[in-house]
Order: sequence, then structure tokens, then C-alpha cells
Amino acid sequence: MYEYVPHRLLRKHVRDIASGAEGELMAVINENVSETAVERWAELAYIRLASGREITTVIDNIESA
Repeated sequence: MYEYVPHRLLRKHVRDIASGAEGELMAVINENVSETAVERWAELAYIRLASGREITTVIDNIESA
């Protein structure tokens, strides 16, 4: 089951270390990211870019911008 995870940077300006993209952290969600029958869960950060497009990255890849 997907669940929202509280985070201190929600609604703050953040940077995705992996891509260098910057935007507002909209949500952190614990999601099943597996592509097989074996479940693998990860906390994904949803970042809204200035263009309005949202990207995802693992939560460990974000930092305050």
C-alpha cells in the first residue's frame, strides 16, 4: 500500500543531486518500485519543476537548494 511520508523539506525549494534539477518538493511517497513479483519499496520524492512538470527521485537524492 502506498503511503505519504512526512519530510522536513515538503513545500521547500530542493535540488535532485542525481539530475541537478531544482523545484518544490511536493510529496514523499513510499512506493512499490519493483518490476517483478518480488516487492521492493522505496521512498520517492516528487519535485515540481518551474515548468510545472513533476519528476521523481529517491529521497536520499534531494537536498535543500
